[in-house]
Amino acid sequence: MSLQSVVPLEAQEQEPTKPIGTALAEFATGTAHDAIPEAVRHRALHHMLDAAGIALASTRFDFAHKTLTAMRGLGGAGDVPVFGMPASLSPRDAAIVNGFLIHGLDYDDTHIAGVLHPTASVLPAVLSAAAHAGASGRAMVTAYIVGLEAAVRLGAVPKGGFHQVGFHPTGLVGVFGCTLAAGRILGLTVKQLEQAQGLALSLASGSLEFLEDGAWNKRFHPGWAASAGLTAAALAREGFVGASAPYDGRFGLYNAYLGPLAEQCDLSLATDGLGEAWELLNTAIKPFPTCHFTHGCIDAALALLDQIDDPREIVSVEALVPEEVIKTVCEPEAKKKRPANDYDAKFSVHYLIAAALMRGRLGLAELEEEALRDPQILALTDKVSYRTDPGSAFPKAYSGEVSIRLQDGRTLSHREHVNRGAADRPLSNDEILAKFRANAAMTVDGEGAERMIGAALGLEAAPNGVAAFRVFSPGAA
Repeated sequence: MSLQSVVPLEAQEQEPTKPIGTALAEFATGTAHDAIPEAVRHRALHHMLDAAGIALASTRFDFAHKTLTAMRGLGGAGDVPVFGMPASLSPRDAAIVNGFLIHGLDYDDTHIAGVLHPTASVLPAVLSAAAHAGASGRAMVTAYIVGLEAAVRLGAVPKGGFHQVGFHPTGLVGVFGCTLAAGRILGLTVKQLEQAQGLALSLASGSLEFLEDGAWNKRFHPGWAASAGLTAAALAREGFVGASAPYDGRFGLYNAYLGPLAEQCDLSLATDGLGEAWELLNTAIKPFPTCHFTHGCIDAALALLDQIDDPREIVSVEALVPEEVIKTVCEPEAKKKRPANDYDAKFSVHYLIAAALMRGRLGLAELEEEALRDPQILALTDKVSYRTDPGSAFPKAYSGEVSIRLQDGRTLSHREHVNRGAADRPLSNDEILAKFRANAAMTVDGEGAERMIGAALGLEAAPNGVAAFRVFSPGAA
């Protein structure tokens, strides 16, 4: 059953038939590669490729080089390639940098119900664990899918609650998916993986305070989760004892981090459909390099452009957004109307709608300093307001609606009830390839991009998975 389907009322209060940690450990160790449907495995390769392309594009920015310098300064060189850079690092350091690069532009995949970016943490953990174990590409694909399936289900349990109390699920929940994926590759037993999840509980982190000043913290969350997951798996393999109830214990994940909102959790979602329904197919590839909560409104604004002769004739714009995301992309309103940097802008419905209307598109260029200071975009940003969407589909989809009043008296409205890229409106594999080529073109030529596509889509046949991925790190030792 899909997490985006309606859960029968009688199932809402059911407790899992066995401890969540045990069920996830059994799934991680017992899932055979061939038991995963071919369509799921093929789509997984495209998600991995998409992540690699975003990482390549991230290397154009200062934050990428500062991160690499910091990690290399701590641990020196290693055996795990860094995406888009002529560098290889130790497994945990490489996991941090690769996660940072994949998530650096906020362009990476998102599981809608789980409200998290799974690939940004799970893929770096898998790559580093595979380098340590000498794993095949086939083993990497299996472990990646296992880790993603676990992470998104754990993220779905609180029904969006983590954001409401100031935590970022990508870091908070991602560590458990990374632990299970790394443990799979490192050959942990069910008992060891139970202990590893107990250890991961003390490594889960990710504050949303970055929203207040456009700080880089969020970019760091998935890489830290990947590094922490590797650590938890390695410790458990050596017999380190972890907490026995990491999810539903008195101070487990949901009670400790959610407080009173823990009452809204549906713990059955943590293991619902394991091995039968594949939530990777419900994981959205982003069409825009911004917070996924803003995509419905961006698409709605762009859909109205052909009815507007000149955006400067717009009198006012009203955006309808889900109540649950207002704190993230609409408030504080004064700050959202004057984003201080590109990361501020990625989380501003006001700015993104204005930029899309004024430029007729929304891409990486609209997040550059020149666009952020464009007086015409900022003048239109001042005309954007928001209110709660009474018909929101959240968290099954990130709905958005835009109404525009023009000087000639017309009012134009368009609604995107299901955001483009979501499970009900997925990007095709061809669209993912086009996105990869556009991102890769920022750093490599067309021939290099095609070699990378071949390596990623042929990963299952690679005897050594990490060797196949070295094509994404030109010049690395």
